[in-house]
Amino acid sequence: MKILITGSNGQLAEAFIRRFEEQGHEYLGHDLDTLDIGGRDAVIREVRAFKPGLIVNCAAYNLVDKAEQDSKTAFRANACGPENLALAALETGAFLIHFGSDYIFDGAKAPVPYAENDKPDPLNKYGASKLEGEKLIRASGVRHLILRVSWVFGKGNQNFTAKLLEWAKNPGAVTVAADEVSVPTFADDIVYGSMAAFKAGLEGTWHLPNTGSCSRYEWAGLILKTLNINKELIPGRMADFNLPARRPGFSAMSNSAISKELGITIPAWQDSARAFIRRQNA
Repeated sequence: MKILITGSNGQLAEAFIRRFEEQGHEYLGHDLDTLDIGGRDAVIREVRAFKPGLIVNCAAYNLVDKAEQDSKTAFRANACGPENLALAALETGAFLIHFGSDYIFDGAKAPVPYAENDKPDPLNKYGASKLEGEKLIRASGVRHLILRVSWVFGKGNQNFTAKLLEWAKNPGAVTVAADEVSVPTFADDIVYGSMAAFKAGLEGTWHLPNTGSCSRYEWAGLILKTLNINKELIPGRMADFNLPARRPGFSAMSNSAISKELGITIPAWQDSARAFIRRQNA
């Protein structure tokens, strides 16, 4: 089976590509420089030419604060792009795997983790664009999996672990939000869960974070402790940072439905975070 993967330069796609290469799958990777998924004609042309059996959409506009002023670009990547891939997949008979976000929720359910049937209510343009992408995929009629993930971390510098280590190089204490709670999710665990779901013939919308939840402050503490970095952490509030985009104070999702459906155990976020940190620093 041939696989088309978008967002190929990102941390999630990197984990998928590593898996595909290990298992000998034929794949074609595209990032924005070679395929803008917001362009329908280009997407359909590429999918017709490559004829994949599976499309894995890792492309996304993830600049949450910038999206408040540049919502057109966010919706092009996060809504129009998934729709274009869905329509191309529908035409060619491919299956589509797409990744949703915890930011489609408003945090009002705290402290109970969000389930798949909870009503979305995004607080910012980024979350709205991700929610619209889900709706357009469903409306297309394509066979698909929408897997909602949160606080993704993997190889590269575009994740909280890398950012925290940069902040830790500066003099003085580091302030991290203690009132923002979700689930750090390891890219490798997303790949494992995604492919298990695909092989099992699962379809529809599911939550696929790691197990458990924490605040950004707690996550930062685990990272520094694992690396034996002696740096003072100060628990802050989201309001302290005066960011343009509102964020849900609580957006943790439960993976119990997909775990039960597939008969798998998804690792606790702490275990995967430690494993990732040790692997990166081995």
